[in-house]
Amino acid sequence: MPYFDDINPIALSLGPVSIHWYGLMYVLGGLFAWWLGKRRLAQGRLPATYDQYADLIFYAMIGVIVGGRLGYMLFYGFEQIRADPFALLRVWEGGMSFHGGLLGVLAAVAYWSRKRGIRFFDTVDFVAPLVPIGLGLGRLGNFIGGELWGRHTDLPWGVIFPRALDHLGKTQEELVAMYQAGQLNHEARHPSQLYELLLEGVVLFVVLWLLSAKPRRRYTVSGLFALLYGLFRFSVEFVREPDVQLGYLAFGWLTMGQILSLPLILVGIGLLIASRRQPLPAAPVAAPVPAAQD
Repeated sequence: MPYFDDINPIALSLGPVSIHWYGLMYVLGGLFAWWLGKRRLAQGRLPATYDQYADLIFYAMIGVIVGGRLGYMLFYGFEQIRADPFALLRVWEGGMSFHGGLLGVLAAVAYWSRKRGIRFFDTVDFVAPLVPIGLGLGRLGNFIGGELWGRHTDLPWGVIFPRALDHLGKTQEELVAMYQAGQLNHEARHPSQLYELLLEGVVLFVVLWLLSAKPRRRYTVSGLFALLYGLFRFSVEFVREPDVQLGYLAFGWLTMGQILSLPLILVGIGLLIASRRQPLPAAPVAAPVPAAQD
């Protein structure tokens, strides 16, 4: 029998304020990125002080939130913005885009790197291995929230998502009763959020972390991140339900996620090719990182 995903998306309620698991995943992703980056900083992987590094993480988190929200509304909810521009500010209603968040992070990295006189891609190569943990946690948050589900499947690990059954007009209690009676088995869907957690979170992190354990030519880590994420996302989109407001954009299968992932694949290939012309980096010098004197 398929699994019935009735996990409460609210992790904690404090009076009128509700804290959702998805929001907590963003916080945990930021904390993991900070901790992992601190280890790489201590290994001499970025010519910056601890305080400067803290600024980088702060700017990157702002870039994720602002870019993710802007990207979602522009790529997936443009008509909603046209009808109600203030919808852009209602982040509590959900709606974040990885591709928009990536652009936000790159903008933050560009600002920080210019301010510190560090080459842009040296910073990107430093940051890239820190990202997949947050990606994986975000997908876990999607699964707990019962959103961004996959297409129908009869595979044994299919999952029934109550939010995908709104068209039935049933209460949660009625859906549970139907599930227990075996009346919803045909509504099982691919848990595409968990596929992405595995690929974009676990696999991408392991590959990038092991690759970056030793100094690599400039562009190598960034290029592999872009290539693998693009390939993983493009592939999972084949079993992920397209956004209802967009549907398929071409050929009866092409989605917005795939269109946005194609440039990443091309950029990744280009960066890996360009990295071959870069000199081998010198071994980093691990040393205590002094506080900034700004």
